[in-house]
Amino acid sequence: MDGYAGNMVYVDLTSGTTAVKPTPPELKKSYIGGRGFGIRLLTDLVDPKIDPLSDKNILVFASGPLTGTGIPLGSRYEVSAVSPLTGTVMSGNSGGVFGWKMKKAGFDAVVISGKAEKPVYLFLDNGKAELRDASHLWGKTTGETTDALLDELKDQTVRVACIGPAGEKQVLFACIMNEKTRAVGRGGAGAVMGSKNLKAIAARGDQPIKVADEELLKTVKERVKNKIEENGIAKSLHTYGTAVLVNILNENYLLPTRNFQTAHFPEAEKISGETMAQTILKKPKGCFACIIQCGRVHEFDGESGEGPEYETDWGFGADCGVDDLKMIARANNLCNEYGLDSISVPTTIACLMEMAEKGYFDHPIRFGDATGMLKLVEQIAKREGVGDELAEGSFRFATKYGHPELSMSSKMQELPAYDPRGIQGYGLATATSVRGGDHVYAYMISPEILGAPEKLDPYLLTGKPQWVKTFQDLTAAIDALGMCLFTSFALDAEDYADLFTATTGIKTDADELLKTGERIWNLQKLYNVKRGFGRKDDTLPDRLLKEPLTEGAPAGQVSRVHEMLDEYYSLRGWDADGVPTKAKLKELGLM
Repeated sequence: MDGYAGNMVYVDLTSGTTAVKPTPPELKKSYIGGRGFGIRLLTDLVDPKIDPLSDKNILVFASGPLTGTGIPLGSRYEVSAVSPLTGTVMSGNSGGVFGWKMKKAGFDAVVISGKAEKPVYLFLDNGKAELRDASHLWGKTTGETTDALLDELKDQTVRVACIGPAGEKQVLFACIMNEKTRAVGRGGAGAVMGSKNLKAIAARGDQPIKVADEELLKTVKERVKNKIEENGIAKSLHTYGTAVLVNILNENYLLPTRNFQTAHFPEAEKISGETMAQTILKKPKGCFACIIQCGRVHEFDGESGEGPEYETDWGFGADCGVDDLKMIARANNLCNEYGLDSISVPTTIACLMEMAEKGYFDHPIRFGDATGMLKLVEQIAKREGVGDELAEGSFRFATKYGHPELSMSSKMQELPAYDPRGIQGYGLATATSVRGGDHVYAYMISPEILGAPEKLDPYLLTGKPQWVKTFQDLTAAIDALGMCLFTSFALDAEDYADLFTATTGIKTDADELLKTGERIWNLQKLYNVKRGFGRKDDTLPDRLLKEPLTEGAPAGQVSRVHEMLDEYYSLRGWDADGVPTKAKLKELGLM
């Protein structure tokens, strides 16, 4: 009667055993669920000195208490691990239906350790957990794997999270796909899954998910539903999808183009969300309990799929100098089938394109070569030819050939689709992100570009460290709850606290919710410190720090992230090297 399934399952792949245990009450109270569960369990169980691709790493799949309760956009689950791409402790977030189905199968979290002798998959079935042979699935794409398991289990209600060939080959930015098109995208969780010989998790169940106060929750749900439906950003996402941002960022001269050499793509209209809606879009689609439906189901020339989302559209588009929307959609579909992070793939290819054009690496690829781009996606997934080197990420590749400055990454994770030179708060957020180059751990694009909850001048530094801290803490809490980040365009911390209180019966206000997010963030940061990360790593590529933008309103701007670090660290209660102080850890109950 508290929104939780009530149990967690511990899976030891080495011994082939599973153990079901009750979900600890203290874990619920102090870490909520989702990212909170994953990071707490991982930091408790994994020595910070391990190799991420060794059997000593673990994977934690965890939903939140709001996941699957029918709360609008309450569909998310998190996967936590030590990232093979960055070396940080990370969590990746996905929607669709799998998180809800995992809870209906009876589990708040699945904790996976060890390594199987041969490929296996985990079957979660109404309170039971069983490892089964997956040798027949090894080598299959994510779509093929999903279809094969549905046929094998003779139940179309089963939901599957799996890896494709990229995860099997341990591409460092391989992802985990559920329902074929929803991705735990960043950080290489798919590679960790592959390193363990775990091909998939299949979930089936009809266990009840009951809440503490149905009448109170009904009232709060109605309030948040109205706020989301009336929100202008949410309406635009339904009509044009996330790629509505293409024209917005381009018009502001902040759309990174040709490996961040410029921030304006003259052909942006051809790949925009508006053009997508007029050409290849068949219908919008949403995750479980979604009232926005930002997903794009596309169909053209006898092909169909979902997406591309904004980041992917930008990556295979402007960043690679490609203006062919159909080719971008094909690249997106390849990433889904092979199980690849569709941000790191195109930005790594863009790095190669610049190196090739400048004569730093002998390869025929050039900006705008869509056919060559598609070939490289397949080579990366299969670790064939140059793809084997690109599969290590742009930073390792560019460093190997003497030009690390051409990797547009932070903590070795490729940056997403916004130029930090003209969005100062966002630049600080992505540089200080505890999982590496990132946008969704603190979506500062919302206030600095979209004007939600209020419009901030993107070029100014004043007040930005406080905004970044608040957004980072709030996002950690949203991830723990099992909610979609897009609700934050319309909702505030009080709304989330009220949803949590009504669902779980744990009385919480906005300040307490933010404190939980701060606890999760500091726990991630502390673990990263133990892995050797410090102030030197809270930075951006030199290009963004030293080479000013030259066009439009932000001309002359560079990222000034280092001018904000001291204030940010002080607000966080960290020392000058970005290490949480004993006083802060004691305040948060972390020591």
